[in-house]
Amino acid sequence: MRKAGPSEESAVTGPATDPRRRVPRTDVVLAEPRIAEAVERLGRELVKRAVVAAQQRARRGEITPEAVPGAVLDALPATAAGLRPVLNATGVLLHTNLGRAPLSAAAREALSLAAGTCDVELDLTTGGRGRRGHGAIEALLAAVPGAGAAHLANNGAAALALVATALAAGREIVIARGELVEIGDGFRIPDLLTSTGARLREVGTTNRVHPADYADAIGPDTAFILKVHPSNFLVSGFTRAVDIPALTGLGAPVVADIGSGLLAPHPLLPGEPDAASTLAAGATLVTASGDKLLGGPQAGLLLGAPGVGAELVQRIRRHPLARAMRVDKLTLAAFEATLRGPVPPTRTALDADPADLRARARRLAALLAGHGVEAEAVESAATVGGGGAPGVTLPSAAVALPERYAAALRSGDPAVLGRLEHGRCLLDLRALPPEADATLAAAVRAVAPARGNNCQNGVIHS
Repeated sequence: MRKAGPSEESAVTGPATDPRRRVPRTDVVLAEPRIAEAVERLGRELVKRAVVAAQQRARRGEITPEAVPGAVLDALPATAAGLRPVLNATGVLLHTNLGRAPLSAAAREALSLAAGTCDVELDLTTGGRGRRGHGAIEALLAAVPGAGAAHLANNGAAALALVATALAAGREIVIARGELVEIGDGFRIPDLLTSTGARLREVGTTNRVHPADYADAIGPDTAFILKVHPSNFLVSGFTRAVDIPALTGLGAPVVADIGSGLLAPHPLLPGEPDAASTLAAGATLVTASGDKLLGGPQAGLLLGAPGVGAELVQRIRRHPLARAMRVDKLTLAAFEATLRGPVPPTRTALDADPADLRARARRLAALLAGHGVEAEAVESAATVGGGGAPGVTLPSAAVALPERYAAALRSGDPAVLGRLEHGRCLLDLRALPPEADATLAAAVRAVAPARGNNCQNGVIHS
């Protein structure tokens, strides 16, 4: 038998055995049972992009052709949305970048129900049109019994803008200069108010305002007096403000934007205004947010005092702009469930016992240290955040890790957001429920370096 020459041998053993030829076709990968199930859950286009990316990795030699299906499954997200779960270990209870208040289990169940068809605007008894959101409004009025009427908009700024549009377009709003605040991301209360067609009548100075300043500004064009709680900063020293009772006899409605959505006084937050006390003090209308200390979904609360305040709420809710700012069925469901259901996570975190937090931190640190992680239980100070209770610190406890862990934890699954302080990564437990401790420990262990390995460029390599 004739032996093959060199050129013939390369032809047989070269392209024919190139592993790239074994990369499975797209349709073959998509037909794999587990990937076909992912198509049903996530959509064909999203899964197909993951298939193409895995095929390209195989052609570059990063993975074997046989590993393509597994690489696809590893790359697929948990849901079709781009959002990722994050454990809030910052010690900031209402972290705006994390969506502020986490919803209760009852609110999440209500969301699931409302995601389908439901009687959001249907009277099942008569078969006719029902009043939209009546359950949420009734729950809010039950939570603030001193209110005579209530309305919901899609966020706190919308509630205030709706009030200004309905009552003050072409007229004046009297407001102290020290309350012309910026509320975040560059948005400012004066810009919001003037965009509605209202004019601002500023009174007092940055640090001091007197009752006479308000009285002198009241005139025929006055629509209302506005009190804005400076919820994300403090002014101290030579200061003076005018409380609501001193404004109620000046001949104009008093609108109070309390910001954080606290419905009743809380012993840990004595300086934070709440809806019940503000109405009792004489405010005609109160606006607030639903996704802060109330602990619910994003929403704008509007509460009217009995009498004139209730009449103004009815007038406001019939304004054409109220339709553009109305909340959807998901918000209505979650909001009602937050108020009627068990204590929401935000209130649980606010009321957490510091001794329990310290005990949790010690257990976690000991567990991690037993797996070779440089971890220490330390005292910490948490804050409310989300534009609420400025200057208030809440005693807490944390697990301290080397600073290099911070970037790796943010890249983990689930992601963990800690707080950098004095060269360490602190995992504060105040905003985390006890049932999250095991997940937190697993996340730290997953990114911990093997003994002797180093961390480069802020990422831990094992």
